Amino acid sequence: MKKIEAIIRKSKYRLVKEALHEVGVNFLSYWDVTGIGNEKEGHVYRGVSYSTSDIQRRHIAIVVNDDFEEITVQTIIKAASTGEVGDGKVFVSDIKEAYRIRTGEKGGKTLN
Repeated sequence: MKKIEAIIRKSKYRLVKEALHEVGVNFLSYWDVTGIGNEKEGHVYRGVSYSTSDIQRRHIAIVVNDDFEEITVQTIIKAASTGEVGDGKVFVSDIKEAYRIRTGEKGGKTLN
């Protein structure tokens, strides 16, 4: 099993969620986060200068079976990309085990 975490633009969350549902990822957790990015210069919008060093993002966490890792990652990248600095990151890590609390089942079948 793999844990896939993505930090994306908040404006792209709905597109990412819908794209994941289309490929069969129907469960995910998310939360709003603030981070500091690599961009050093500010932006001007309607005459107001604002800093882009503290960036509002959405953090998504998904656990999938190993054979679903690539489609999940590629779906996130495709749906979240704008081609601009600040599109985000995707991280993949191994999950040793999963348990379903209700039944005590363990393993990959708990993800369904």
